[in-house]
Amino acid sequence: MILFLQLIFEFFKTGLFSIGGGLATIPFLYEMSYKYNWFSVETLTTMIAISESTPGAMGVNMATYVGTHLLGIIGGIITTLALVAPSVIVICIIAKILTKFKESNIVKGLFYGLRPAVVALIVVACSSIFASTFFVDGFTFSLSGINYIHVIVFAILFAFYQKKKPHPILVIVFTGILGVILSL
Repeated sequence: MILFLQLIFEFFKTGLFSIGGGLATIPFLYEMSYKYNWFSVETLTTMIAISESTPGAMGVNMATYVGTHLLGIIGGIITTLALVAPSVIVICIIAKILTKFKESNIVKGLFYGLRPAVVALIVVACSSIFASTFFVDGFTFSLSGINYIHVIVFAILFAFYQKKKPHPILVIVFTGILGVILSL
């Protein structure tokens, strides 16, 4: 029962403060992995990959994944609802207020100030994903700790994507197949 309530609290909090979409939920998930040991950083990286490659909002997919991982289907439903509930509540309040005060300098200033904060959260999340993908020991930057296969695959795909702009589904399917082949 305590785990159930902790999941509701943590994902409600994540939904309330992860301004900027799915990538903004990643710092909260890192905090959960350290605070509760519900999943490892490696598992989080896998969750991000799965959430990015499946339909739907990334944050919702990750909440569902964590809840299902810990408490089965009911956990997945509860964590998803806990993550989404603040957005529904806040957007209803904002819609009511914004129509009334949309030309206010305070409202404009609020959104002006939120933009760099959202970018900072996304950059922190991306740097964590970068480190856990390209370095064997996360943020241990050394030549012996580089995952060269990941770096080479990334460089090739990045160059190919810049030139050809393949459909994201093709990239996801190809890299999934490549991952299976390389892990054998």
